[in-house]
Amino acid sequence: MAHVQSLKRKRSSVLPGFGLSLGFTMFYISLLVILPLSMIFFQTAAAPWEKIWHTISDARVVASYKLSIGSSLLAATINVIFGVLIAWVLVRYRFPGAKIIDGLVDLPFALPTAIAGIALTTLYTKTGWIGQFLSFKVAFTPLGITLALTFIGLPFVVRTVQPVLQNFEKELEEASASLGANRLQTFGKIILPELLPATLTGFALAFARALGEYGSVVFIAGNMPMKTEITPLLIMTKLEQYDYSGATAIAAVMLIFSFILLFLINLLQWWTNRKFL
Repeated sequence: MAHVQSLKRKRSSVLPGFGLSLGFTMFYISLLVILPLSMIFFQTAAAPWEKIWHTISDARVVASYKLSIGSSLLAATINVIFGVLIAWVLVRYRFPGAKIIDGLVDLPFALPTAIAGIALTTLYTKTGWIGQFLSFKVAFTPLGITLALTFIGLPFVVRTVQPVLQNFEKELEEASASLGANRLQTFGKIILPELLPATLTGFALAFARALGEYGSVVFIAGNMPMKTEITPLLIMTKLEQYDYSGATAIAAVMLIFSFILLFLINLLQWWTNRKFL
């Protein structure tokens, strides 16, 4: 009897060699993720608390927190709006050049960030191809930083929402319409609950990507202290000055904020799944 139960347990296992696979997975994640992140806190804790507090509460550093976090949140929000719209168009409509546009969505993934920053700066300076026609300044302002962060974060939203739309059953929309619901009601009651978890995931990915972005932002930002200086640039400045404890202290603050935000987003995803699904 015990032998039969043991066979049943083996057959019910989804992955053969689960124990070995789990052990390798935990080792791999610990080596590449947990250990490097923990070293940030260990390095920070080695410095005197007075120095850490002076570093992370400096007015210049606080201004960079506000700029980096605010620009990242704004860019991620913009990407949610237009990313869902782009995914909708690519999935629901057939038109010439659709595959080309679908391929261009992934361009920020493949393009080196420094090249993206130089290209955006060239386009949006006062003498640039686009900037010369604008009545307001884009490059070397917070608006330019938001533009760069929007550029690099767009694919995350599109690629997380697109598979959900592709697998969505159109019969549900037809049934909703046959019961008298208009398009807005169908979207709000049928489509939105399906899209919401993926949209939140795309938002989280786009925000996390934007928060740590350096290459595409450093060129278009102008890097003026208290105005257009992002936190990753300050971290790089501390490293160049061999102030490792100061760099890790600033990085730890950003890391803690990212953890808190990701936790809140995961909590919101859990709530939406429980409420709508």
